Formats: sequence, C-alpha cells, structure tokens
Amino acid sequence: MNNMIQDMIDWIEEHLFEGFSLTKLSEAMGYSSYYCSFKFHQITGISLKRYMTLRKTYLSSIRLSETNERIIEIAIKHGYSSQEAFSRAFKEIFGVSPNAFRSCPEPLQTYVKLNMSEARGYYMDISKKLRIEDLQKHVDEHFDHEVLNILNGQMMFEEFSSQQLMGKSDYAPFNEAMCVHDTVETIFSESFKQVRSTGHQVSLAEYESITVVPLEKTLFSKKYQCIVLWFGEDMFCQMNLITILAYLEQISFEGTIYYNAVREQTYDVKETEITLGSYYDIYEAVLLDHRMPDVELMPVMYQGIKLYLELLQNDNEITKYIQAHQHLPHNEIVRNLLHLFPQYGLGDTQYLAMIKATI
Repeated sequence: MNNMIQDMIDWIEEHLFEGFSLTKLSEAMGYSSYYCSFKFHQITGISLKRYMTLRKTYLSSIRLSETNERIIEIAIKHGYSSQEAFSRAFKEIFGVSPNAFRSCPEPLQTYVKLNMSEARGYYMDISKKLRIEDLQKHVDEHFDHEVLNILNGQMMFEEFSSQQLMGKSDYAPFNEAMCVHDTVETIFSESFKQVRSTGHQVSLAEYESITVVPLEKTLFSKKYQCIVLWFGEDMFCQMNLITILAYLEQISFEGTIYYNAVREQTYDVKETEITLGSYYDIYEAVLLDHRMPDVELMPVMYQGIKLYLELLQNDNEITKYIQAHQHLPHNEIVRNLLHLFPQYGLGDTQYLAMIKATI
C-alpha cells in the first residue's frame, strides 16, 4: 500500500503547479477517484488538497525570499488563479502576507515532499551536519564573553557542549515539553515546578534535577551579554521557545538574543535576532488561555501555535489517525506517527500517552 501512496505522491509532485485533476490522478494510478482520495488520507493522515496546498505555498516562500519575481508571477507559477487567492493561502498557513514575508523573511516551518519509505531519524547528528561556523564567527565578533547557548533538549546540549560547536561559551539544555500538561503564570516558580513535575508524573526532586539544575548553573546564576536559542521549527520546540522567551521577559533580560531555527530535514540554521516585548503575553495566551495571541508572530511560531491549539482538540488529526489505525500494534502506530507528523515534534512518550487516551 505504501508503494501505491508513494506513486501518488510522486505523480502529485510532478503535476503540482498544474490544474489538479483527481480524475487524472486516479487514471494514472488505476484506481477510482474515491479510493485514491480515501487511501491517501488514511495512510498519510492528510487530505490530498491540504498536502498540495502546503507544498505549493511552502515552495512559493522560497521564491519570495530568493528572487525578485513579482508576487503575481510567483502566484501563477505555483498554481494559484490570482494573487488574492495566493495571499489568502499564504497567510492562512504562515500567518503573514507574501509581501510582509518577502520584506522580512523570518523562519517558517518547512513542508517537504512526503516519502513513505524513508525512515525518519528522530534525533539529528548536529556535530556532523549543522553548518554553524559562520554563526559562531558572528557571535564571536560581537561578544567575546558572557554568551549562553540554550539548546532544546539533552541530546542537542550534549552534541554542542562536547564538540564546543559555539566555542568556549556556556551551554545549557532546556529539558521540557511545554506542549503537554498544565503550566502557571510565573515561570520556574515553586508552583511552576510543582505543576510541571505533577504533569510529567515525576517527583519534584527529579524534575528539578532534569530541568532546573542545568539552568541554575547558567541562566539563573550568571549575567550574559548574549543568549543564543537553538530550537527546531516543530510545534514541540516552539512551545519551549515561547516559554524561554517569556522567562527572559519575566526577568527583564537586557542583552542580545538570537533565535537559531534548526531545520531538521536539511540541518540548515536560520538566525533571527529577537526583540523582547510581547513573548510573555504570547505565553499567557497560548499555554495558559489556549488561544491565538493578538500580536504579530514569526511564521514558524504562528505555525507552531496553530498546531498546538489544534492538538488540544479531541478530534485533531493525530487522534483521527490513531482511531483509524487502532488495529495496529502500538509500536507500529508510534513509528508511523513519528514519520508522518514531524511538524509536531512529539516523541514516543507523548504518542503512547495519546494512543492510551484515544483507544
């Protein structure tokens, strides 16, 4: 079955910018239109129409940032009937208009071509694949000391610190999963630690050892000129990023902040300087009130928040997939979810909990 779906994906990619015809796709596959549409959604967890929209719009973002082509020309080349239709789709997906993105091409979440046979690596080998020499030089030129790199998770922290990938600056992991369980207003307060440890079903001492102690040795006890935040573009990382930025506002951090968006599929990094001012409001809106904030957002953060709010719904796309495949062994469902929904950034622990709550 996966071979058939891959054939469909390959055909769609070849005809992505043409006027799509489900009839032509079904004729090429040798199955009925209904069967093609149903099986694609069942196996991939996404509809044909949505997959094509995400791919076309993402590819158009590359043209916007790398060329001077007129927006109307990019819209037509990417299969849109008008600039207005293109702008609506672009803003729905990325949270900004094509013109605003071109003026300030901030990080956004990628939508790569689906590959049904590719085994997705859950952890990245950063020491071998990230091209960060220029980023290190940039920081070294402006800050000769008092630089802290905060990494999303222990795996990334160990790679960076052991390899000294950003020179002799300090390194600290943020070992959290803010996209699950409750939180409180004052970040890293006693009530915060208690609520988070309860949610993760670990003792307060264990939570402090894993999450708090690494930060006590760096962020909580030293004064830094520059903090570099290394977080991926998926929903999991974006909720963690929001929390760290909100905390920096909470303590009135006055230094320079860079967000280095790590793109897992290609291991590229895009650096963005962050100006504090609205991130605590974002934290409250999203992680406390569970609503879209009323402030301007980076495209990648907008996308992460949309996914987070959708995940909170009982009938989200992941639970629908789990329900449709509940006949499979749990480990196979988890493997499929890791492969098909990389934009969420969830791990096997979170998926197993969702499977248990859904089935």
